[in-house]
Amino acid sequence: MNQQQNPLDTGKILLAQPFMQGRPFSRSAILLTDYSREDGAVGFIMNKPLRMKVDRLIANFPEFDGLAYYGGPVQNEIIHYVHTYGDLLTESTPIGDGIFWGGRFEKLKALVGKGLIIPERIRFYVGYSGWSPGQLEGELEEGAWVVGPADKNLVFNTPASKLWSQAMAHQGDVYSVIAQIPGNIRSKLN
Repeated sequence: MNQQQNPLDTGKILLAQPFMQGRPFSRSAILLTDYSREDGAVGFIMNKPLRMKVDRLIANFPEFDGLAYYGGPVQNEIIHYVHTYGDLLTESTPIGDGIFWGGRFEKLKALVGKGLIIPERIRFYVGYSGWSPGQLEGELEEGAWVVGPADKNLVFNTPASKLWSQAMAHQGDVYSVIAQIPGNIRSKLN
């Protein structure tokens, strides 16, 4: 794959093809927060909520009504966050379309404690999804992923249960048909 054919970039979304086997990536929608051909890629699965509030996972974290999400199988002892508070949350990394990754954790706690951070504008991820150099490009060549744009509305306002199908449908053409394939299609074929 040459550089001009490579649609991968920070701020893109990876959508698992519907027949991708094996957890955790089955029907996953992953926000790429860091990508380079030389260093590999980092992203977070956006549509796998843990059904646990983040203030239960982090010691001494202020009361907060936001859910934690399963970000991926790498370093599950670390919690990351993606948000829209780039100017307010210092040392955060811009991802694109007003989406930011990380920032000073103590400042985050202070802002949450003052009620200046709301759950609709931040997502917390336990672990992350990572690829070594060339690995994600290989998976893309094998057809494992559909790459598309990510935007704030998709990341923060789409319910997790609908995120994969809505993002897939937004790719248009054949992908709008793929988006309608039920999640349990393999069991229906057997």
